[in-house]
Amino acid sequence: MEFKLAFGKTTLDLELDEKNFLSVLKPNPVNVQVSGIEEVRRALGNPIGTKRLRDIVRRGERVVIITSDITRPMPSSLVLPEILKELFAAGVEVNDIKIVFALGSHRRHTEEEKRYLAGDEVYSRIQCIDSDPDDSVRMGVTSGGTPVDIFRVVAEADRRICLGNIEYHYFAGYSGGAKAVMPGVSTRQAIQANHSKMVMEWAKTGELERNPVRLDIEEAISFVPIDFILNVVLDEHKNIIKAFAGHYIKAHREGCKFLDELYKVKVDKQADIVVVSAGGYPKDINLYQAQKALDNAKHAVRKAGIIILVASCKEGLGEKVFEKWIMKSTTPYDMIEEIQRNFELGGHKAAAIAMVLKDNDVYLVSELKEELVRKAYLKPYSELQTAFNDALNKLGNDSKVIIMPYGGATLPDVESD
Repeated sequence: MEFKLAFGKTTLDLELDEKNFLSVLKPNPVNVQVSGIEEVRRALGNPIGTKRLRDIVRRGERVVIITSDITRPMPSSLVLPEILKELFAAGVEVNDIKIVFALGSHRRHTEEEKRYLAGDEVYSRIQCIDSDPDDSVRMGVTSGGTPVDIFRVVAEADRRICLGNIEYHYFAGYSGGAKAVMPGVSTRQAIQANHSKMVMEWAKTGELERNPVRLDIEEAISFVPIDFILNVVLDEHKNIIKAFAGHYIKAHREGCKFLDELYKVKVDKQADIVVVSAGGYPKDINLYQAQKALDNAKHAVRKAGIIILVASCKEGLGEKVFEKWIMKSTTPYDMIEEIQRNFELGGHKAAAIAMVLKDNDVYLVSELKEELVRKAYLKPYSELQTAFNDALNKLGNDSKVIIMPYGGATLPDVESD
């Protein structure tokens, strides 16, 4: 049996014997009548819980459109022109519109990356800027103690429109919705306060109503209102399969329901070996981003099994604090104990990897230097087939295997989990 798994902007091949094959976790079939830009137009014309965008904004108002940064697969260049049509229909002037790329704790963009994200025509007409945590306004403090520190351009706007894609998030439940503002255009201190709640019981993948991280995020919006969202769900080829527009909670919840129908996949039996791709570029641009696929894959593997993570990590580990935590630790358990004593943004993902390593070995097929991979307590490989053969030799030739080609998006749903 032959499989291709996304790796950066290319693919890697894997061969395995049929006796080892358990399943491939692919999206569930769903009934989709329109897709792509036509689906975006349908959603904008049929908003959930709000008026149409053109009936919300007014001429003379300062409007910000917050969208995702380069580490997210959100197809902003397709969606932005449709949002602008709505704004222009309401009489909003070009000079009153700004597009803000929500960096969160990520690096700044190059101008070429901004152009790529916005598209040539939009980039040439509308001011496109990165969020700046050093230029923020304190809007309030949530009941959970999170300071609502928001990028000044967003804080001072008359209208805020948030774009994003909805996928599973390992402690906020799902991406999308209000996450464009918190953590998207927030300060590191604010993000750290919010993310520190990830250690609480209900802060987990696929949970919303009891999730302390998500609830804190949405409480923050009471201080900095979102007027409209447009969230999309992407298929395994990063095409828009469904769009949800309107109220930042009501439309987002409908999007999450659809995501479950599409990407929550039943698993009858956990595997000895799980081979998981982060989904290719940009989901595997660094280890910090690829960690999401690893966290999903842990649900599909038995204890003492092996996860083979396929992720290019062309830009390295990806985050300074994340790298610091890995470099200063002497065992994975150091990071788990430290995150409970001293939560630090960036360190949280290092601790999340360590949590997986408590129960399973992780083989990483990447472009990282071997010594760096070993320092992260993962086993380094440059060839997928070699990694798989080694895993098979360790666990036995009759080992059962699950393949996860879209690990960043697919959530294994195991009865015993």
